[in-house]
Amino acid sequence: MAYQLGQWRGLLAVLFVSLALPAQAKDDLTLNDKDYFEKPGLNVLVFSNWYDGLFSDSKTSGVELIHHGERTVTNGDVRLNATPEQWDMTPMFKERKVNREDQSIEAFLHYPDEQFDFSIKVTKNAAGVRLTVNLPKPLPKSLEGKAGFNLEFLPAAYFHKSFLMDDTAGGFPVYPTGLKEINGKADPIALAQGQHLVFAPEDNERRVSIRSASAPLELYDGRGKAQNGWFVVRSKIPANKTGAVIEWQIDAATVKNWIRKPMIAHSQVGYHPAQKKIAVIELDARDKKIQKASLIKINADGTRKTVLSEKPESWGKYLRYEYRQFDFSKIQTPGLYTITYGDQETHSFRIDKAVYQAAWHPTLDMYLPVQMDHMTINESYRIWHGASHLDDALQAPVNIEHFDLYAQGPTTDTPYKPGEHIPGLNIGGWYDAGDYDIRTQTQYDVVNTLVTAWETFSLKRDTTSVDYARKFVDLHTADGKPDVLQQIEHGTLALIAQHRAVGHAIPGIVEAHIDQYHHLGDGITKTDNLIYDKKMGEMETDGFKSGKFDDRWAFTSKSSSLNYGSAAALAAASRALTGFNDELAKECLATAKKVWAEEAAKAKPDSFKHGNTTGGKLEHEQLKAATELLITTGEAKYAQAVKKLATEVDFGGNASWFIRAIPYMDADFKQQLKSKAQIYQTELAATQAKNPFGVPITEGGWAGSGWVIRHATNNYYIHKAFPELVSRESVLQGLNFLYGTHPAHNLSLVSNVGTRSKEVAYGMNRADFSFISGGIVPGILVLKPDYPENHEDWPFFWGENEYVVNLAASYIFLVNAAEDVLKE
Repeated sequence: MAYQLGQWRGLLAVLFVSLALPAQAKDDLTLNDKDYFEKPGLNVLVFSNWYDGLFSDSKTSGVELIHHGERTVTNGDVRLNATPEQWDMTPMFKERKVNREDQSIEAFLHYPDEQFDFSIKVTKNAAGVRLTVNLPKPLPKSLEGKAGFNLEFLPAAYFHKSFLMDDTAGGFPVYPTGLKEINGKADPIALAQGQHLVFAPEDNERRVSIRSASAPLELYDGRGKAQNGWFVVRSKIPANKTGAVIEWQIDAATVKNWIRKPMIAHSQVGYHPAQKKIAVIELDARDKKIQKASLIKINADGTRKTVLSEKPESWGKYLRYEYRQFDFSKIQTPGLYTITYGDQETHSFRIDKAVYQAAWHPTLDMYLPVQMDHMTINESYRIWHGASHLDDALQAPVNIEHFDLYAQGPTTDTPYKPGEHIPGLNIGGWYDAGDYDIRTQTQYDVVNTLVTAWETFSLKRDTTSVDYARKFVDLHTADGKPDVLQQIEHGTLALIAQHRAVGHAIPGIVEAHIDQYHHLGDGITKTDNLIYDKKMGEMETDGFKSGKFDDRWAFTSKSSSLNYGSAAALAAASRALTGFNDELAKECLATAKKVWAEEAAKAKPDSFKHGNTTGGKLEHEQLKAATELLITTGEAKYAQAVKKLATEVDFGGNASWFIRAIPYMDADFKQQLKSKAQIYQTELAATQAKNPFGVPITEGGWAGSGWVIRHATNNYYIHKAFPELVSRESVLQGLNFLYGTHPAHNLSLVSNVGTRSKEVAYGMNRADFSFISGGIVPGILVLKPDYPENHEDWPFFWGENEYVVNLAASYIFLVNAAEDVLKE
């Protein structure tokens, strides 16, 4: 049945909600040219972002509020749960219409399985905005009592604050209590119900008032269902109604003439005397006051001396902010410094020749060993985790798509039947990220990168003891072996195990059940470490096997891309491990050569692809394998392959492989690369000019620290080969970005590196709002159309805060690359 807004208003049970303004603030909300509603201290976004389908609900969709500079409200949408978790059903986005004539934004969505269509329309009016949920047809019977409009509030923004529901006061709990929602079995218990709800009445910067004229408001704590849940305000959609079935009048308290404080982006680690030193000052677009920036030297007795003071140079606008640059490169005197701009002052940082020497130590000493699977990780009085997943792994079923981007094709591509135990996979490897899977593509990237770091910089640091017989790793304890080689060995063991077990590289090993996948805590408690035997009862065990189906699945579909990538790492590892583990080194090289020969003999490559677990582009993975085998063996067939691939593969993203091959190629090869590097030089200048930070800042659903590192690393290789084309500063800029010279805030994105760094991150200990020393987070997520974000108060934004193990290896390389270029 067709409808028009307001046509059925007299017949419907309409929900009316008012979010009140403080009396002193003038309502000047406007629909701006970036298609969201804006006034000082408040932005209202209407589906500027939506569920990207990669990892389901990432808390970046629907109707959202950016309140005094912080995104505190999200997921304003029709949901089928009171407290939705990540994998609960979300609607499909169809389209969004911006109507400037009536100052409205309307998003059209549907639940296809339920044949349920609706729209959410937000219209500017005198009091703020009017929000309606509109149904062309009545709610399907199957969704009655389930579907409702939810608005989610960031818990960290309301910790230690109060709420009022009608005349009854309450407080937002720091930790959840009470019964949780269990889908299809149990409803959650509301914190409060009533007609008028006020968030944080005591706080002008966080106060939000919601008043309903009819249906009661329900306030829930979503963290009972999942630690990454939010506070949820919800009203159910009435049955048998069409048209505007829910109507809200929305606003939020704002501080009059609010302007965001300046942020001084700088390196929390500091600067080498010889490098460029440019702080970037991020300003509210309405902040027209141009002040002086000052560099202040802090002396041992606490006295301070201003060594440079000047008005920073305007860079212009990027995203939503204005930027100015304060260049203090001419200051080279070692010491302790701080920067001021107006009433803002940075934390102290160093200018020192040794500033980068130890910056990679936490990553090698702590983060990488903590991520080691199949081992107990001990640190003095603390056990980080026990020897986990010793029951790896069961053959995954065929024709199945996993919830974490794995899939199994129509055959197993192994001698094993679905559900059968594959022996030998319970060794080596690292937890991929904040979760615990063994993603092969990540594993071989780490091994490759660590080998190049070992060969390029001869990193012989030893602070970790690794005992495979006892499956025991002891941190802060030397064992006479270089830690980099031990990490190379550990990753290599996981890779070679796949070839031993099934004859080829596999996508990876991951939990079969979602309740295991979202496990937080010690990895040893995820499974019973006993091989599953389906003939036994669930509680039955003989001490070696059990009837409990908690073993991980091995996804084993053949992929030529994966096979080449794995072969590249094995060939590289064979060089590093020679003299350290000779038997393994020989096996690695033999396996890598065998993979190359078998892939070359195929009539067509195995092209199975799914998610991000089946390898990169085929020609890119071939280049890796050809380069590593060429360096290892010097054989002409691999040189021929590199030469051919140089005409097929882009230079900029793969410069490291091509340049490392130069010593083994003919004389013309370097000249061919130089021509490509000259083109890259122009492209690099354009990239550096796009933002005031001089690095590529990605704008997808996963923030871009990894790309910044890779970009800087490629620049290192090009600089070493062609120093006249690419300067060393393009290498150092990558580290500056990681260490705090980036948008949104100035924390170092490497935990425990720099004066102030990320101390709340998405690692295995994220439920404790903690961090793992040396881990690197994805960093600054750019939400459409113009909002850069990284939360330090909420670890659960995986696209901003999740550690990934391959960034650790590439970061170790980049820091040492910086040290190298600064010796020139």
